[in-house]
Amino acid sequence: MTTSPTMQAAVLENYGAPFRLTAIARPVPQAGQVLVRVMASGVNPLDLKIRAGAAEHARHPLPAILGIDLAGVVAAIGPGVTGLRVGDEVYGMAGGVGGVQGSLAEYAAVDASLLALKPAHFSMREAASLPLVFITAWEGLVDRARVGAGQTVLVQGGAGGVGSMAIQIARAFGAQVFATDAPARADVVRGLGATPIDYTQMQVEEYVAAHTAGRGFDVVFDTAGGASLDASFKAVARFGHVVSSLGWGTHALAPLSFRAATYSGVFTLLPLLTGEGRAHHGDILREATRLADAGQVRPLLDPRPFGLATLEDAYALIEQRQAQGKVVVSLDG
Repeated sequence: MTTSPTMQAAVLENYGAPFRLTAIARPVPQAGQVLVRVMASGVNPLDLKIRAGAAEHARHPLPAILGIDLAGVVAAIGPGVTGLRVGDEVYGMAGGVGGVQGSLAEYAAVDASLLALKPAHFSMREAASLPLVFITAWEGLVDRARVGAGQTVLVQGGAGGVGSMAIQIARAFGAQVFATDAPARADVVRGLGATPIDYTQMQVEEYVAAHTAGRGFDVVFDTAGGASLDASFKAVARFGHVVSSLGWGTHALAPLSFRAATYSGVFTLLPLLTGEGRAHHGDILREATRLADAGQVRPLLDPRPFGLATLEDAYALIEQRQAQGKVVVSLDG
């Protein structure tokens, strides 16, 4: 009698409870899947909401293995998969919601269409920090707003995960980029190539006047929602476009309408939850690899090392708002 191979995983058995490290059966890749030996798992604020049971749009039935972002090595190929080989170093936004196993385990069976070859000079930690935030920024700026050379782009929350990617993508497309954030993060914004705006000291009308001569910004990418989205409707130029990755709640559309501007929402989880559009996520990550290999995209990483054994510390760092960049958990040792 042969014993099925096992793997270590961090299992969430109750919402809001600590993770339990345990050995479980290693998954077997099905048709269209590859088995990935997970080397690194990116931790997003959304992961904390899922763990707390506070993300109605991203429910994950229990017991659950969390972790949306991963980077690792292809260990086995399922039937019907072409374009990937055993030994390929890949990354992707591959699970952790909707009942799909996440990346806080040594192995994951992943829909191959969600994956791309990781940037050649990126570490596994760097690659694992990228998928969710890059895909969100790309869907907003490129798919929805059609950002282009010569445009002015305002990123609300430029030093955050999505915001930092939005700045770099917009610049790669030739736009002039401005970004709001707290004054303590101005150097981060400036280092990414954007002009920082201290939203705590300037009203919308003031920074629109100062940076666009009152015209407004061609594209506004809101990453914060709430009052930030309301401000975005006032900051956009006539016939411009506002995009938000947190467009929830109730908002007055009059400022947008009077500018004949348009609005798009971004819901990055949709392909994972519905199965529709998964191949496009893989396509977007191939663009991320191209830009990263060209030196036009770099991640902002918190330097502190975490593993499965210190997973609680990684989550606490984000919860306490002490992270200095993206938090990544390593599973390679």
